Amino acid sequence: MAQLQRLTPEQRRASLIEIRAILKGSALEDLFPDDGPYRRELYPKHLEFFEAGARERVRLLMAANRVGKTLAAGFELVSHLRGKYPAWWTGKKFTKPISAWACGDTGKTVRDIVQLKLCGAPGAIGTGLIPADDILKTTSKSGVPDAFDSVTVRSAFGESRLTFKSYDQKRESFQGTEQDFIDLDEEPPLDVQNECLLRVMPTGMFTGGLMVLPFTPLRGLTPLILHLRDVGTWEIGITWDDVPHLSEQDKADILRETPKHLRASRSRGVPLLGAGAIFTVPEEEITVAPFAIPKHWLHIGGVDFGIDHPFGAVDLVHDPDGDVFYVTKEYRVTGAAAPIHASALRPWGEWMPWAWPADGLQTEKGSGEQLAEIYRKERLNLLPEFARFPETGDDSEREGSRVSVEAGLFEMATRMETGRWKVFSTCPKWLEEYRQYHRDEKGKIVKLMDDLISASRYAMMMIRFGKTGPDRASGVNHARVRRGKVI
Repeated sequence: MAQLQRLTPEQRRASLIEIRAILKGSALEDLFPDDGPYRRELYPKHLEFFEAGARERVRLLMAANRVGKTLAAGFELVSHLRGKYPAWWTGKKFTKPISAWACGDTGKTVRDIVQLKLCGAPGAIGTGLIPADDILKTTSKSGVPDAFDSVTVRSAFGESRLTFKSYDQKRESFQGTEQDFIDLDEEPPLDVQNECLLRVMPTGMFTGGLMVLPFTPLRGLTPLILHLRDVGTWEIGITWDDVPHLSEQDKADILRETPKHLRASRSRGVPLLGAGAIFTVPEEEITVAPFAIPKHWLHIGGVDFGIDHPFGAVDLVHDPDGDVFYVTKEYRVTGAAAPIHASALRPWGEWMPWAWPADGLQTEKGSGEQLAEIYRKERLNLLPEFARFPETGDDSEREGSRVSVEAGLFEMATRMETGRWKVFSTCPKWLEEYRQYHRDEKGKIVKLMDDLISASRYAMMMIRFGKTGPDRASGVNHARVRRGKVI
């Protein structure tokens, strides 16, 4: 048990249940049993994670602490290494010996967490998830006492090879041969993940492998998380409420010892939000089911040009009677050109006016044309000027106050708090941004994954140019409003 003494108190607490299960002896057979207080059916999200491996090359398990995310990934890894699967298994099955990587932050954390769970503690090798009889050979890692570089595992099809790697070895160390399975335990740097992705992609005779990323997002909305979500990586979250092995007393004890700003990440597996969320109204209070929009309500589109981030667009509808805004449609895409975006948005209505930000005055490097003009040529009905609040007639007013981000967010937040800002439930990406939108420790807005929020703000600022759409009798009604009042 000397290995356990090297863990920090926090690591020991976080691993207690998992380590207890491992040290009972036959750890692999103890997991996901048919019956008992920890029977398999009480872990539906873990089973969903396994099942998704039959069709998804990359899976993100972004979960709370102590819900068994590392153990779940390890269980699958060992099943593939041995070529032996439980009768209930519905995930991917290999029919050959495999080559796999198990990875973590540093050589020491890989030894103290990943290696411990898979192989057992020094002096007790075989008490981890890999049965002792199936560990045929181990090689030592230089510079890290008691750490393994690789393990040869008996497979039903021959001999599998497991290599331990750490992110502090840098991206270059992850170059090389194809891998059948890569377990990136704890969040890796984006460049390491990208390098590992190449190792599991099909090439020639190699049909491709699997990659899993089980971690708790304590670093916030990192470039890795944003990238994985932007490319549509399969994702599942597991909270404390999704597992039976944590009692209410366990949860209370852990929360009491956890700093407030870390509690959501540790208990629910949601990315850390720095100094705090900008919008604080519960999501369910602003979300509504879609409904038919009355003809006299006003539409205006909002776009956030994707210069160095995703392109975002919304259809914002205004109820002039109740002075309520509704986000009814969303569009967020990375990497596409203006014609693609415009063709996706024109079906919303070529009559619809579009609000846009000041960066639309920037010129494209290739053509030298302003961004706004490029989209106008693609038949997107951009308003003549970029988004700004209307003039109030106050001589002291400055242009900065008319385009102020803070002023726009304040109005949006006030509307949410007073029931005058709603979002259709068919806009999941908008709601995703809503959950993550936050300020850092210095109070500065974190400009990550805010494309739809920004597009909505631009549309709200220009609602005085909103239109009701094609009128059945006379074409287009150009009704306009100023601060919610029809003029």
